[in-house]
Amino acid sequence: MINVANIHKTYDDGKVQVQALRGIDLEIKAGEFTAIVGPSGSGKTTLLNMIGGLDTPTSGSITINDINIASLSENELIDFRLNHIGFVFQSYNLIPVLTAKENVEFLMLLQKREETERNERTTQLLKAIGLADQIHKKPNEMSGGQQQRVAVARALASKPDFILADEPTANLDSTSTANLLDIMQRLNEEEKTTFVFSTHDQRVIDRARRVVTVEDGKILSDITREK
Repeated sequence: MINVANIHKTYDDGKVQVQALRGIDLEIKAGEFTAIVGPSGSGKTTLLNMIGGLDTPTSGSITINDINIASLSENELIDFRLNHIGFVFQSYNLIPVLTAKENVEFLMLLQKREETERNERTTQLLKAIGLADQIHKKPNEMSGGQQQRVAVARALASKPDFILADEPTANLDSTSTANLLDIMQRLNEEEKTTFVFSTHDQRVIDRARRVVTVEDGKILSDITREK
């Protein structure tokens, strides 16, 4: 599904060059539940942004379903992200003036899905994440854990090939984290949804079946656990 080949990323502000990634090779297959881990500044978020097409490599290639996303134009990349990649961010990124239902169906509106399909999928997802009774509430009327669950439902609504989650539990307490991870783990196991996390949260690392450790822009270790 995802093939990262010899990725380098150098940031240059005109005064100093920072090598964020130094020749990373990584393959992620459909159905994985993978955590990319490492200390702050290790390159894990940069790597996730590269896979998500939110940033471009200095050199190397990123191929998703046989498409080299580094070769796409900006408009092509926007369409590709919309139709193939789901994002979950630590700050939730919900639209504050929209209800939970409207936030979940937002990407489907951009995809020009029919109203019947949008309603059915939104209802299904809000039920799956345990928020069927919060459908008309706006973000400021929900807890952080509830908002993050809505963000997961929104990421799933567009039926992406995989979900990228950047520090999704960073702002959550232990109960909310456990609930969120239970939901994502169930979706992974029952619906074969592929999840790739960038995290330093041990609670997420403990749940991951594959742990890729990044340090100083390189992969330090890559461990797959038995189910």
